[in-house]
Amino acid sequence: MSPDFSEVQGSVQDAATPVIQPEGDVTSGAALGAGVPAAPRLSLAGRRWGNFRANRRAYVSLWIFMVLFALTLPAELVANDKPLLVRYNGALYFPVFKGYAETTFGGDFESEADYRDPFVQELIKEGGWLLWPPVRFSFDTVNYDLDRPSPAPPSRQNLLGTDDQARDVLARVLYGFRVSILFALILTTLSSAVGIAAGAVQGYFGGWVDLGFQRFIEIWGGIPTLYLLIILSSLVRTTFWVLLGFLLLFSWMGLVGLVRAEVLRARNFDFVRAARALGVSNTGIMLRHVLPNALVATLTFLPFTLVGAVGILASLDFLGFGFPGGAPSLGELLNQGKRNLQAPWLGLTGFFVLSVMLSLLVFIGEGVRDAFDVRKTFGGSR
Repeated sequence: MSPDFSEVQGSVQDAATPVIQPEGDVTSGAALGAGVPAAPRLSLAGRRWGNFRANRRAYVSLWIFMVLFALTLPAELVANDKPLLVRYNGALYFPVFKGYAETTFGGDFESEADYRDPFVQELIKEGGWLLWPPVRFSFDTVNYDLDRPSPAPPSRQNLLGTDDQARDVLARVLYGFRVSILFALILTTLSSAVGIAAGAVQGYFGGWVDLGFQRFIEIWGGIPTLYLLIILSSLVRTTFWVLLGFLLLFSWMGLVGLVRAEVLRARNFDFVRAARALGVSNTGIMLRHVLPNALVATLTFLPFTLVGAVGILASLDFLGFGFPGGAPSLGELLNQGKRNLQAPWLGLTGFFVLSVMLSLLVFIGEGVRDAFDVRKTFGGSR
């Protein structure tokens, strides 16, 4: 028996008509929303920071790394063979920042005072006191008070022992950690800036500009970097800035391909075409419209680029082509551990410090990658 058409039409109208609940009904959506302020919508940066904090391992690694870097950045105040503060005959002296002659404290010589000399210490204590840093050795301080040949094992005086030249390992680790991070930060910043600029020019202009840059990068990337560094180290003294400049010549190519691909995609967007039609210059379009969209994917690679820079420096120092001899370096500490197998604290200390540093940077990089993930930024958090 077929249903009456009027009944079917009425049921459809009843189903399409919204059910209006009374205001006092607690089950209504209006009642639930009444009096409850809407949750504030987070900005894009806020959502990315929330995604980063949600990655517990990356967030904890960031804090640990910041604490370690903050402790090693003022390494001269943590490990030094000079007192932080000297009070003598009512006057205050700061040997860490300024050199003072031995005659200042009642000595006989006009040369700079050797504060580790017991005679100088007695002179100062007769008229005041000394405030030493936590580690009473600098990275190049030779401990002449060892009771055994160097390298000496860990003791109360040298917590991590000494190397084969009787220098305190803990002091060299503190200075080496700072040098490694600063070197990697500067190299990553400069190489990323050059690589981003080159990739943006290639991707935006395209054509013969892109083709010429690609052929140049292929030729430049095929040059044997290590052999050139060996030749350079035989000609000049490889200081911090010389080594940084040399590595910068070849490390900028890592981000070129990624930036080029992102710019090639972004240059065809409607807002870029509109800006070009309005007469905006190419530089203005790249800086204000194209690069902000291309840098999102680029920023996720920067922590891993930093890891690579730390590894390159440690490898060159281990091979003997990095910083000059005597400079604090984690790679040089590993080299000493290889040469002195009877002193396992040298190799184990360098291995542990490098492992912790690189692991923290990798964990931070994973957190940054997840924070800039579009699916989590726009889909998971509000």
